[in-house]
Amino acid sequence: MISAKLILRFTIIFQFLLRLYLTFPLKSQITKATGVVAEAAWAGAAYNLILFMLASHVIGSCWYLLAIERQEHCWKEVCNNEHPNCQYWYFDCRTMYASNRAAWFKSSKISAICGPAGDFQYGIYEDALTCEVTSSKFFNKYFYCLWWGLRSLSSVGQDLATSTYYGENSFAIIIAIVGLVLFALLIGNLQTYLQSTTVRIEEWRVKRTDTEEWMHHRQLPHELRERVRRYDLFKWVTTRGVDEEAILKGLPLDLGRDIKRHLCLDLVRRVPLFDQMDECMLDAICKRLKAVLCTPGTRLVREGDPVNEMLFIVRGHLDSFTTDGGRTGFLNSCRIGPGDFCGEELLTWALDPRPSVSLPSSTRTVTALSEVEAFALIAEDVNYVASRFRKLHSRQIRHTFRSHSHQWRTWAACFIQAAWFRYKRRKEAAKLKAQEGHVTPSPAIKQNGMPLPQLASELAMMAWNGRIGDARDLFDEVPEKSSVLGTS
Repeated sequence: MISAKLILRFTIIFQFLLRLYLTFPLKSQITKATGVVAEAAWAGAAYNLILFMLASHVIGSCWYLLAIERQEHCWKEVCNNEHPNCQYWYFDCRTMYASNRAAWFKSSKISAICGPAGDFQYGIYEDALTCEVTSSKFFNKYFYCLWWGLRSLSSVGQDLATSTYYGENSFAIIIAIVGLVLFALLIGNLQTYLQSTTVRIEEWRVKRTDTEEWMHHRQLPHELRERVRRYDLFKWVTTRGVDEEAILKGLPLDLGRDIKRHLCLDLVRRVPLFDQMDECMLDAICKRLKAVLCTPGTRLVREGDPVNEMLFIVRGHLDSFTTDGGRTGFLNSCRIGPGDFCGEELLTWALDPRPSVSLPSSTRTVTALSEVEAFALIAEDVNYVASRFRKLHSRQIRHTFRSHSHQWRTWAACFIQAAWFRYKRRKEAAKLKAQEGHVTPSPAIKQNGMPLPQLASELAMMAWNGRIGDARDLFDEVPEKSSVLGTS
């Protein structure tokens, strides 16, 4: 039975090697089909770790089988020395209770010589006898062999104390070579996968260190340094180091347009100005929008500075105020939130049939009150959209734009307020003269039957359309100006 058992052992080892070999073409096919073995970093790390554990399982199994073979080799040597009293068939289980085998076993020293405390040199297989691995339960036996293979591969065979037996030394050499190769490939890949999860953090840290060194070299004040740090941190938290524009540029035009439409279409439709536009115009606007991030306290535009872009707010709030060019005692302020926009001077400039070469000046100062995410449409893109799509020049869209524009609302309010102040001054002057007896107040002029709401609407439309003189004349003819202002 010894020859049969030897063939069985090597058959088991051979099928283990075949299983291990099949993993390489399988990996090649997966890589050709999907491009990578695992898309996620943790999956790639787990894959390489499982391959290393599989190699440890194979090495442990071979060690267990070779340990049994080594013990049988010891039995054969003792048997050869005791010839002719010993026969190889004494080692078979079926002859365990044979009379001649029992007589030989009593007179033989095979248990003392081939036991754990014997003189036979087992080398790396000595643990199998010392720990009684062969007589242990299956799970104890399996996990001990797995641990032995994992320990040997991880240490690249450095902890193996071998004997002078050539087969044992060959097995130790194989363990050292396989351990070195697997540790370089699998563990190296495992480290690469794990580091890929933190590579962007390291890049951000390096960039932040460079920024700190640059600010120190330029001797920036503490306030400016804090603003730079807040912006870098907010940008990292929002984007995680991903350059959105670079990703979109690398995609096909049709796919990039669909992604931009998905990201920006709902935001653009919130703006009443663009709600009435067709799909072609909305696609052109969404395609040119670029993401903008702002930290609290950032001044996006100052009153009197050229307006470079039109902003559409996604998240956060901004404060928009004007002093009407620095007028004493004049201040108009409002809050801009998600769905609002600013920089409408660009659209007014683009809608002009003969726009000037220079960009329009801002009539308001816009400051971020909180962390703001927005999309920006630069001046060139606004001019392109306005020149390409004639519908922007329609009267209805102009009225919608002016009714939602903080700039035009301020102008209309200032115009009505100025007219009201003029009326009050005239009324006070007329009353004063009447009291002095110089003149009598003139009778009131009728409104020609026009209802107050219609008159207020007419005044607002004249103000929005720029017919300041006509609106002033109509307003001066109204006797009950307070009712008109209340209706407006």
